[in-house]
Amino acid sequence: MKQQIYPCLWFNQQAKEAAEFYCVVFGAEITDENHFVSTFEAAGQKFMCLNGGPEFTPNPSISFYVTCESETEVENAWAKLSDGGKALMPLDKYPWSPKYGWIQDKYGVSWQLAFGKMEDVGQKFSPTLMFTGEKAGKAKEAIGYYTSIFKNSSVTGIMKYGAGEGDIEGHVKHAQFSIDGYVMMTMDSSQPHGFGFNEGISLVVECETQEEIDYYWKKMSAVPEAEQCGWLKDKYGISWQIVPAMLQKLINDPEKGQAVVQAFMQMKKFEIDKLLAAAEGN
Repeated sequence: MKQQIYPCLWFNQQAKEAAEFYCVVFGAEITDENHFVSTFEAAGQKFMCLNGGPEFTPNPSISFYVTCESETEVENAWAKLSDGGKALMPLDKYPWSPKYGWIQDKYGVSWQLAFGKMEDVGQKFSPTLMFTGEKAGKAKEAIGYYTSIFKNSSVTGIMKYGAGEGDIEGHVKHAQFSIDGYVMMTMDSSQPHGFGFNEGISLVVECETQEEIDYYWKKMSAVPEAEQCGWLKDKYGISWQIVPAMLQKLINDPEKGQAVVQAFMQMKKFEIDKLLAAAEGN
């Protein structure tokens, strides 16, 4: 089954370098690349690395929970990510895993490495949304919001903070859900962090039809000034890219790609008919 939803990581002209780094860390392989993006796949999951420029950098408000099937796998990945990175939670034994650590790598991307069973999660890499600052306390509401928009969605479980457990009672300590079969996690944190959701990490939704693009755009776009080249921001400040599934193929065409790029640079929401017209020189 084709993966409709996948993350995009923003870099300052380091997309290929970062993709190659993650290939070494996770045993992945680069599957596509052009001037704008380098795409890699790890454990059958797609990641896009974007040459976005200096405007944004990833931060831990969106991290990736990585289910490792041995303690050695955790330790090896931790060692590689530690090169130029910094530990956010030290590699140790925790109530939820006998071997777990949270680390921010040298590019600013954060990874939660955990020894566990793949069948308990369903996929190796799970984007984890941390609601901080004025968004803290919105995690449960957001789960309902996303699962109402995407088909084939479900909620696996929601664990809340109790009294005296380190955060506001009733806030989400950890939750797991899926949208269109794509597993995600979320949590609240009312602690002072100094970061929140930004374009540094976005989620891409590939659409086969204009009707799909229109549907997601209408349902999720909440910040008009953020609408550009298929990008939107939802009401929680999370960035999404709503793109035609054919876009990468059109861009990679040596004869038509430049015209397609020129066309979509003028768009807010993607319009498939105009992209195809540009590809044909119209």
